[in-house]
Amino acid sequence: MARAFILLCDSVGCGGAPDAADFVNIDVETGETIPDTGSDTLGNIARWRAQQGQPLDIPNLSSLGLGLACENATGQVPPGLEWPADGYTGVVGSAIETSLGKDTPSGHYEICGSPVAVDWGYFPREIPCFPDDLISTLMQECGLSGVLGNKHASGTAIIAELGAEHCRTDQPIVYTSADSVLQIAAHEETFGLQRLYDMCEVARRLCDPLNIGRVIARPFVGSDAASFQRTGNRKDYATPPPQNNLLDRVVQGGGAVWSVGKIEDIFAHRSISHRNKASGLEALWDGTLDAARRAGDGDLIFANFVDFDSKYGHRREPGGYADALEYWDRRLPELLPLLRDGDLVLWTADHGNDPTWQGTDHTREQVPVLFFGPAAPKGLNVGVCSTFADMGATLVKHLRLEHLSAGNSVL
Repeated sequence: MARAFILLCDSVGCGGAPDAADFVNIDVETGETIPDTGSDTLGNIARWRAQQGQPLDIPNLSSLGLGLACENATGQVPPGLEWPADGYTGVVGSAIETSLGKDTPSGHYEICGSPVAVDWGYFPREIPCFPDDLISTLMQECGLSGVLGNKHASGTAIIAELGAEHCRTDQPIVYTSADSVLQIAAHEETFGLQRLYDMCEVARRLCDPLNIGRVIARPFVGSDAASFQRTGNRKDYATPPPQNNLLDRVVQGGGAVWSVGKIEDIFAHRSISHRNKASGLEALWDGTLDAARRAGDGDLIFANFVDFDSKYGHRREPGGYADALEYWDRRLPELLPLLRDGDLVLWTADHGNDPTWQGTDHTREQVPVLFFGPAAPKGLNVGVCSTFADMGATLVKHLRLEHLSAGNSVL
């Protein structure tokens, strides 16, 4: 019997979204609204690296056909992503998102067969950005004298800006972004980790009537702006995903779902059989390999490699993003000897976050689709998928489970 893997490199989009003009970023210096048209995470990183005289070096993903996936999306093969002369070895495609948002839950839910057809609630780009009654109730129920922030901000920037004041006043930092999210940052030691989690549970309840997709606890440590850094104890409080998605189907069929990274939080802890809250690319890879060794027939191993998005995409650091891609690629061969007859692996992303783009938010892009492993045909180009849900439909067919509500198998 077969197993299935989803290796999701968070935000590694490949450009070419047909509706990119409908989505925007905000230039942090001018406040100008910049459409996402032309954003291309993989392509622009590769071009940026080529201009530095250091071509992007990801031979394993390139051999699978990653450059062809980019060509499907944009008509161009990024420099350094050419496949070998004797051909690519994976099943290659790109996929268009049909969900109305360019956020993490929308991308993950659509991959798993449930496009988000209604728009999330969002907080306005003004200061203060949160409703007065939400903040006053949060303060009252959590025993707070006040909150800091109350605006749109980059998570690392606002910790540097307000972290010292937070430690001095005991007032948590509350902020949002272009996503449907309320985030709360607090110092693990001076404020307390469990206290932060308890506060986020209250905020989750208060955000439900506003249709906010996620509340996120953002703990950090350090003694000053130069040393403040977020820890691996992030916790997401997500709106429950639609019923009967890929994860539900696996469990209904008698299999187990192995969550690595933030998958369990994104899916509100439903249909999660085993969890590894690893943090950092090295630990996330180690956790994925451990799951590959232990998972049984009919199981799904689902790993989210979040560093691309959180450490380099939002911070607009193309150099760090490129280095992370190269590290990830170097680790990929470790998985191959752990695959068993019948295994099928999907490599993809949930949205874009072009680190060369203006602003600090996600970018609307297609995502690459690479299937490989013992159960995958060799050297097949499936073109452009009309929805991310085609990926979930392919895995459901592979595992011989009941169909999902959206998507068509590419195999």
